[in-house]
Amino acid sequence: MKEWYLDNGNVISSKTGTYHDGSCTVGEDCWQEWGIIMAYHLENRLVIGVSSRALFDLSTENEIFRTQGVEAYCKYQVEHEKELLAPGNGFRLIEALLNINKIPGQEERVEVIIMSHNSPDTSLRVFHSIAHYGLNISRAVLASGASLTPYLEAFHTDLYLSADEEDVQAAIDCGIAAGIICCDEIRSYHEQKEIAQIRIAFDGDAVLFSDESEQIFREKGLEAFEENERLQAENPLKQGPFAKFLKTISDIQNEFPPEQAPIRTALVTARSAPAHERVIRTLRAWNVRIDEAFFLGGITKRNVLKAFGAHIFFDDQAVHTTPASEVVLSARVPYKQNDRQEHKRDP
Repeated sequence: MKEWYLDNGNVISSKTGTYHDGSCTVGEDCWQEWGIIMAYHLENRLVIGVSSRALFDLSTENEIFRTQGVEAYCKYQVEHEKELLAPGNGFRLIEALLNINKIPGQEERVEVIIMSHNSPDTSLRVFHSIAHYGLNISRAVLASGASLTPYLEAFHTDLYLSADEEDVQAAIDCGIAAGIICCDEIRSYHEQKEIAQIRIAFDGDAVLFSDESEQIFREKGLEAFEENERLQAENPLKQGPFAKFLKTISDIQNEFPPEQAPIRTALVTARSAPAHERVIRTLRAWNVRIDEAFFLGGITKRNVLKAFGAHIFFDDQAVHTTPASEVVLSARVPYKQNDRQEHKRDP
């Protein structure tokens, strides 16, 4: 069978470079008959990049890498490549996101791409495990230890999940929403239950919004922060690292009646009145949807997240993500590199 591809709507032979002048309209039947190679575009999709350690339980393998080095790690992976990997902390979330593609009208809406420092030679175990669990993941970046950041941009990644802080930091520095998945302990947050509706929770300042107001709190205290937010109530906050991701999710939600949306979102913030108004007006100005909002004023977020049933929670401070990770999948969002010196680092 000859191979053909489309160039500006014209069918061209890949071997001769000549145009096909048949009389039939190019459609699925013609594509099948001629073997046309169509380009696969990532626009208008929710693109999730995920590391193999966020997806699968690689605790043993990571310890070998950490204590014995890359050669021992590669040797172990090749020797055990026919052994299936157990699900990791991010597995159920990724599985649920892929299930959006099963909804009529949402086919291929979500694209999950493996973003890994593994070499091609050590990747077979991951792909065998993906196939075993029936995950519709066919694309991957296998960088053999090189930086993943250029490829996150090349694949138009909306969200990157990894257990590696350096990789997540690099993604944030490039303007890509990214979180460090808590993988110190493998947890079965939702056991074997299939997730019917994905619930995503966000912190506000330094996650959905910029950290400008948070800096006032850090430098001048709560009273100055609340006064600033009261005075600026009608001025929308600047976008934070997850603003674009929230808008992408909101676009998906808007295609469904509220009670049927496959994703439900929540804002879980330490803000309280009078600092709440600016947040609400900002979301209104962005024309995005947040289903639930919790203005906690210092109350621990852990119990609220459990009650909401979050399948992932994004926050910029370990003081929140660490206790939250005991009950829900949590990911810490680091500050941009050029802002790090301006912040007191979390313990």
